[in-house]
Amino acid sequence: MTRRLGVIGGSGLYQLPGLAGGEWMELTTPWGRPSDQLFIGWLGETELAFLPRHGRGHAIAPHEINYRANIAALKQAGCTHVLAVSACGSFREELPPGTFVVIDQYDDRTRGQREPSFFGGGIVAHAAFAEPVCPVLSGVAADALAGLGLPHQAGGTFVIIDGPRFSTRAESIRFRADGGDVIGMTGLPEANLAREAELPYACVACVTDFDAWHSEHDAVDVSAVVAVLRANAESAKRVVAEVARLLPLAAPSPAAITRALDHAIITPRDLWPEAATERLRALAPRLFG
Repeated sequence: MTRRLGVIGGSGLYQLPGLAGGEWMELTTPWGRPSDQLFIGWLGETELAFLPRHGRGHAIAPHEINYRANIAALKQAGCTHVLAVSACGSFREELPPGTFVVIDQYDDRTRGQREPSFFGGGIVAHAAFAEPVCPVLSGVAADALAGLGLPHQAGGTFVIIDGPRFSTRAESIRFRADGGDVIGMTGLPEANLAREAELPYACVACVTDFDAWHSEHDAVDVSAVVAVLRANAESAKRVVAEVARLLPLAAPSPAAITRALDHAIITPRDLWPEAATERLRALAPRLFG
């Protein structure tokens, strides 16, 4: 099976050096324009499509990102897997700045400002999301981190807030007590949209700070975060290259992901409106083509 890896670059990761034969490609989707053009090229034997989540220059705030267009653009570009890289704060002493966490769960604390689904407009679907990431691709990411000798944890719960402000101390203490491991602003609805697009998805979260809960550390400050971001971004580029090297050797992702819509669509086919069907054709042509 030919595999094309989609990479979503988070804060600090706006370019991927080393892509052979690459060029920026303009794409539009039925849900609008993605955050930026996609850079298509090769890393070793793996074809790769890179999308900076906040745009080059970091001009798009977390709550302004068109998550639907980003995932749809990667699907339209032929991506078979999506690796997301995200900056995050840590709720755990054992996850200090500079640590990478391969996420396996999410805790959604956003307030409904973001479009959460490709479905609606006359076609309703409820995709299973109990296990929100691809275990195969996440395993590849963990192997890549281990092989590079980078400090990391395989598994962790990612608390997602709207931003753009950081948490209050009271919020941070509560999120930590509720079982969160790290906190950020961009993991959802990105992950669940990837599931609706039947794309195996994994997230590598890069710790930049201890958020606001830690009494012995200063409250999170942008200038301090940026310094760690630069170091994390250099390591993240190495991780992406290693994932690209390992991906062709990986097992297939579970059918529960790659055929997630088989049992998700509840609206009878004869009731599908043409406009909604046309939009979804770009996302899942095998079902809506």
